[in-house]
Amino acid sequence: MGSCGIAAARLQATLDFTLMKRSRLSILRSTCSILLLLSLGSAAIAADTLKPFILAGSIEGDQPGKARAGIVSSLQNAGFEVIGQYSPYQEADVVIFTHSVLRDLATRSARGGYGATLRVSLTRNNDKIEIAYTNPHYWANAYRMQADVETIASQLKSILGYEKPFGSGDLSLTASDLRKYHYTFMMEYFDDPSVLNYFDSHEQAVMRVRDNLARQVGASTQVFELKLGSDTKGKQMTLFGVGLSGSDEEDCSSDAYIMNRIDRDSPRHTAHLPYEILVYGDQAEALYGRFRIAISWPHLPMMASDTGATFFSIMCAPGAIQDVLTKIAGGSITRSGSEK
Repeated sequence: MGSCGIAAARLQATLDFTLMKRSRLSILRSTCSILLLLSLGSAAIAADTLKPFILAGSIEGDQPGKARAGIVSSLQNAGFEVIGQYSPYQEADVVIFTHSVLRDLATRSARGGYGATLRVSLTRNNDKIEIAYTNPHYWANAYRMQADVETIASQLKSILGYEKPFGSGDLSLTASDLRKYHYTFMMEYFDDPSVLNYFDSHEQAVMRVRDNLARQVGASTQVFELKLGSDTKGKQMTLFGVGLSGSDEEDCSSDAYIMNRIDRDSPRHTAHLPYEILVYGDQAEALYGRFRIAISWPHLPMMASDTGATFFSIMCAPGAIQDVLTKIAGGSITRSGSEK
């Protein structure tokens, strides 16, 4: 090969190497771009995933009641109204609170009264007291509210603290998932409440529920009463918080019965309590237990778990809770035993 041929061959080899290098760089850049997009996508999905509770933090101590005063004071100083305090069983306290913003947002959605309150719990777990509260974003979507609760969520993060969201295990639920949530096939949605009784007027219904709670019908306790305006359907709303102590240790309706069997993970789900009765227009209603309990434990298995916490272990609870709430509303229990 002559000198010209050798030079041409070297030039071609140099060009081939340069093109190959550029091709590799291009592939590397494309790969990095794809990985970056996947990473951003995963972050966006994680940011959109909601959990029912937020752990504010843990403090040393063994008496939640003593720590409760500081929580109440902090909420009140920030413009929140504490409307109820409840100790469902030993070493657990729940503070129920509202805000003018929440009450206003509640009237902008059908049956939005359920979302007019939030709850913060103080629970002794081993040698510490866990402070946790209901996640405003989660519950606003679970109750299908037409509401932006970011301002409330930011305030609570500042007032109470923010360590991590919890309460649904590895289950990922988005706002869209929550708005159409039910635990499984043939179980109730948010818009499938238990109608407890019908009345001639809203005022008559409120008086009946209030009087029966004062009489502790069904081993019940009034935790709060919150009068709201009318919702988008023009129906007046008054929300009651109801504590259920049960007639004995084996009463399926009692708060302790249910929590002892399914609230076994850490942090605790104490802010699930109390249950509610909504006087809605001329009727009294409540969210059915298979929805109201499941929305606080959406990941809870039906039959088996490492901790022994399952829905099967409280199979009698939804019907028993409905029976007690029906009695409080002065209604008639007509279901058969198999439905309990």
